[in-house]
Order: sequence, then structure tokens, then C-alpha cells
Amino acid sequence: MGEERTGHCLCGAVRFRTSGELREVVACHCSQCRRQTGHFYAAIDVLDKDLTVEGGENVTWYRASDSAGRGFCRTCGSALFWKGDGSRHTSLMAGTFDQPTGLKIGVHIFCADKGDYYEIDDDAPQLAQNR
Repeated sequence: MGEERTGHCLCGAVRFRTSGELREVVACHCSQCRRQTGHFYAAIDVLDKDLTVEGGENVTWYRASDSAGRGFCRTCGSALFWKGDGSRHTSLMAGTFDQPTGLKIGVHIFCADKGDYYEIDDDAPQLAQNR
């Protein structure tokens, strides 16, 4: 079992707890993620069995594609989750975790689609598309 971590949306209506191993942070620069968040998505994955959500009735799911849903707080609008259809994992936005997070960006994806107003300046691998 991994270290337990907690987090929440901006208003606190949705809170979560993770208890399992977390994947490195993946920074997604695709246009959908940028449009939803105003910048790039930075998310981790956790097994569904290791995720507890309080206030789930405050989560609204939006389908931006035919293969996944994006969950956000219906009260404050915070982007919280990304869930691929049929996946046993849920992605959680890294910025919603309580600090200290111990998280680190491990890879940048969809860099061919990144915004033209910023540079990626860390040492993590940069992939043109998804892994």
C-alpha cells in the first residue's frame, strides 16, 4: 500500500483520499486539456480501489471524447478527474492534492499540440503524442 494522500476542489465540496501507489505526474498539453484548465493538465493515476471520494454528488462528468469523461466540481468548477472508459484507474489533477504532495512530473504528452505561449523547461521526456 502506498502513502495516503488527500485533496479537494477549490470550495471543498468534493474531497478525496488515495491510499495506493500513484503514477508519476503526466503533463498533457493537448488542446482539450488546455481548454478545460486554462493551461496544461497535470495528473496522476490511482487504482479505483485505492480512491475514496466524499461529495461525489457534487461531481459533474463531461465527455469531451467518445473514450473518456472529465469530472469537475459542479459548485466551484475545479477540474478534478479524468477517467478512460473501462479503466480500473482514475486520473486526479496534481494541483488538487494537499501539500506536501511528493509528486513530480515524469513525462509531457501531446507536446506537438502545446500552447504557443509557454515553454517546457524541465528534464522530463517530451512526447509528440501519447505514450
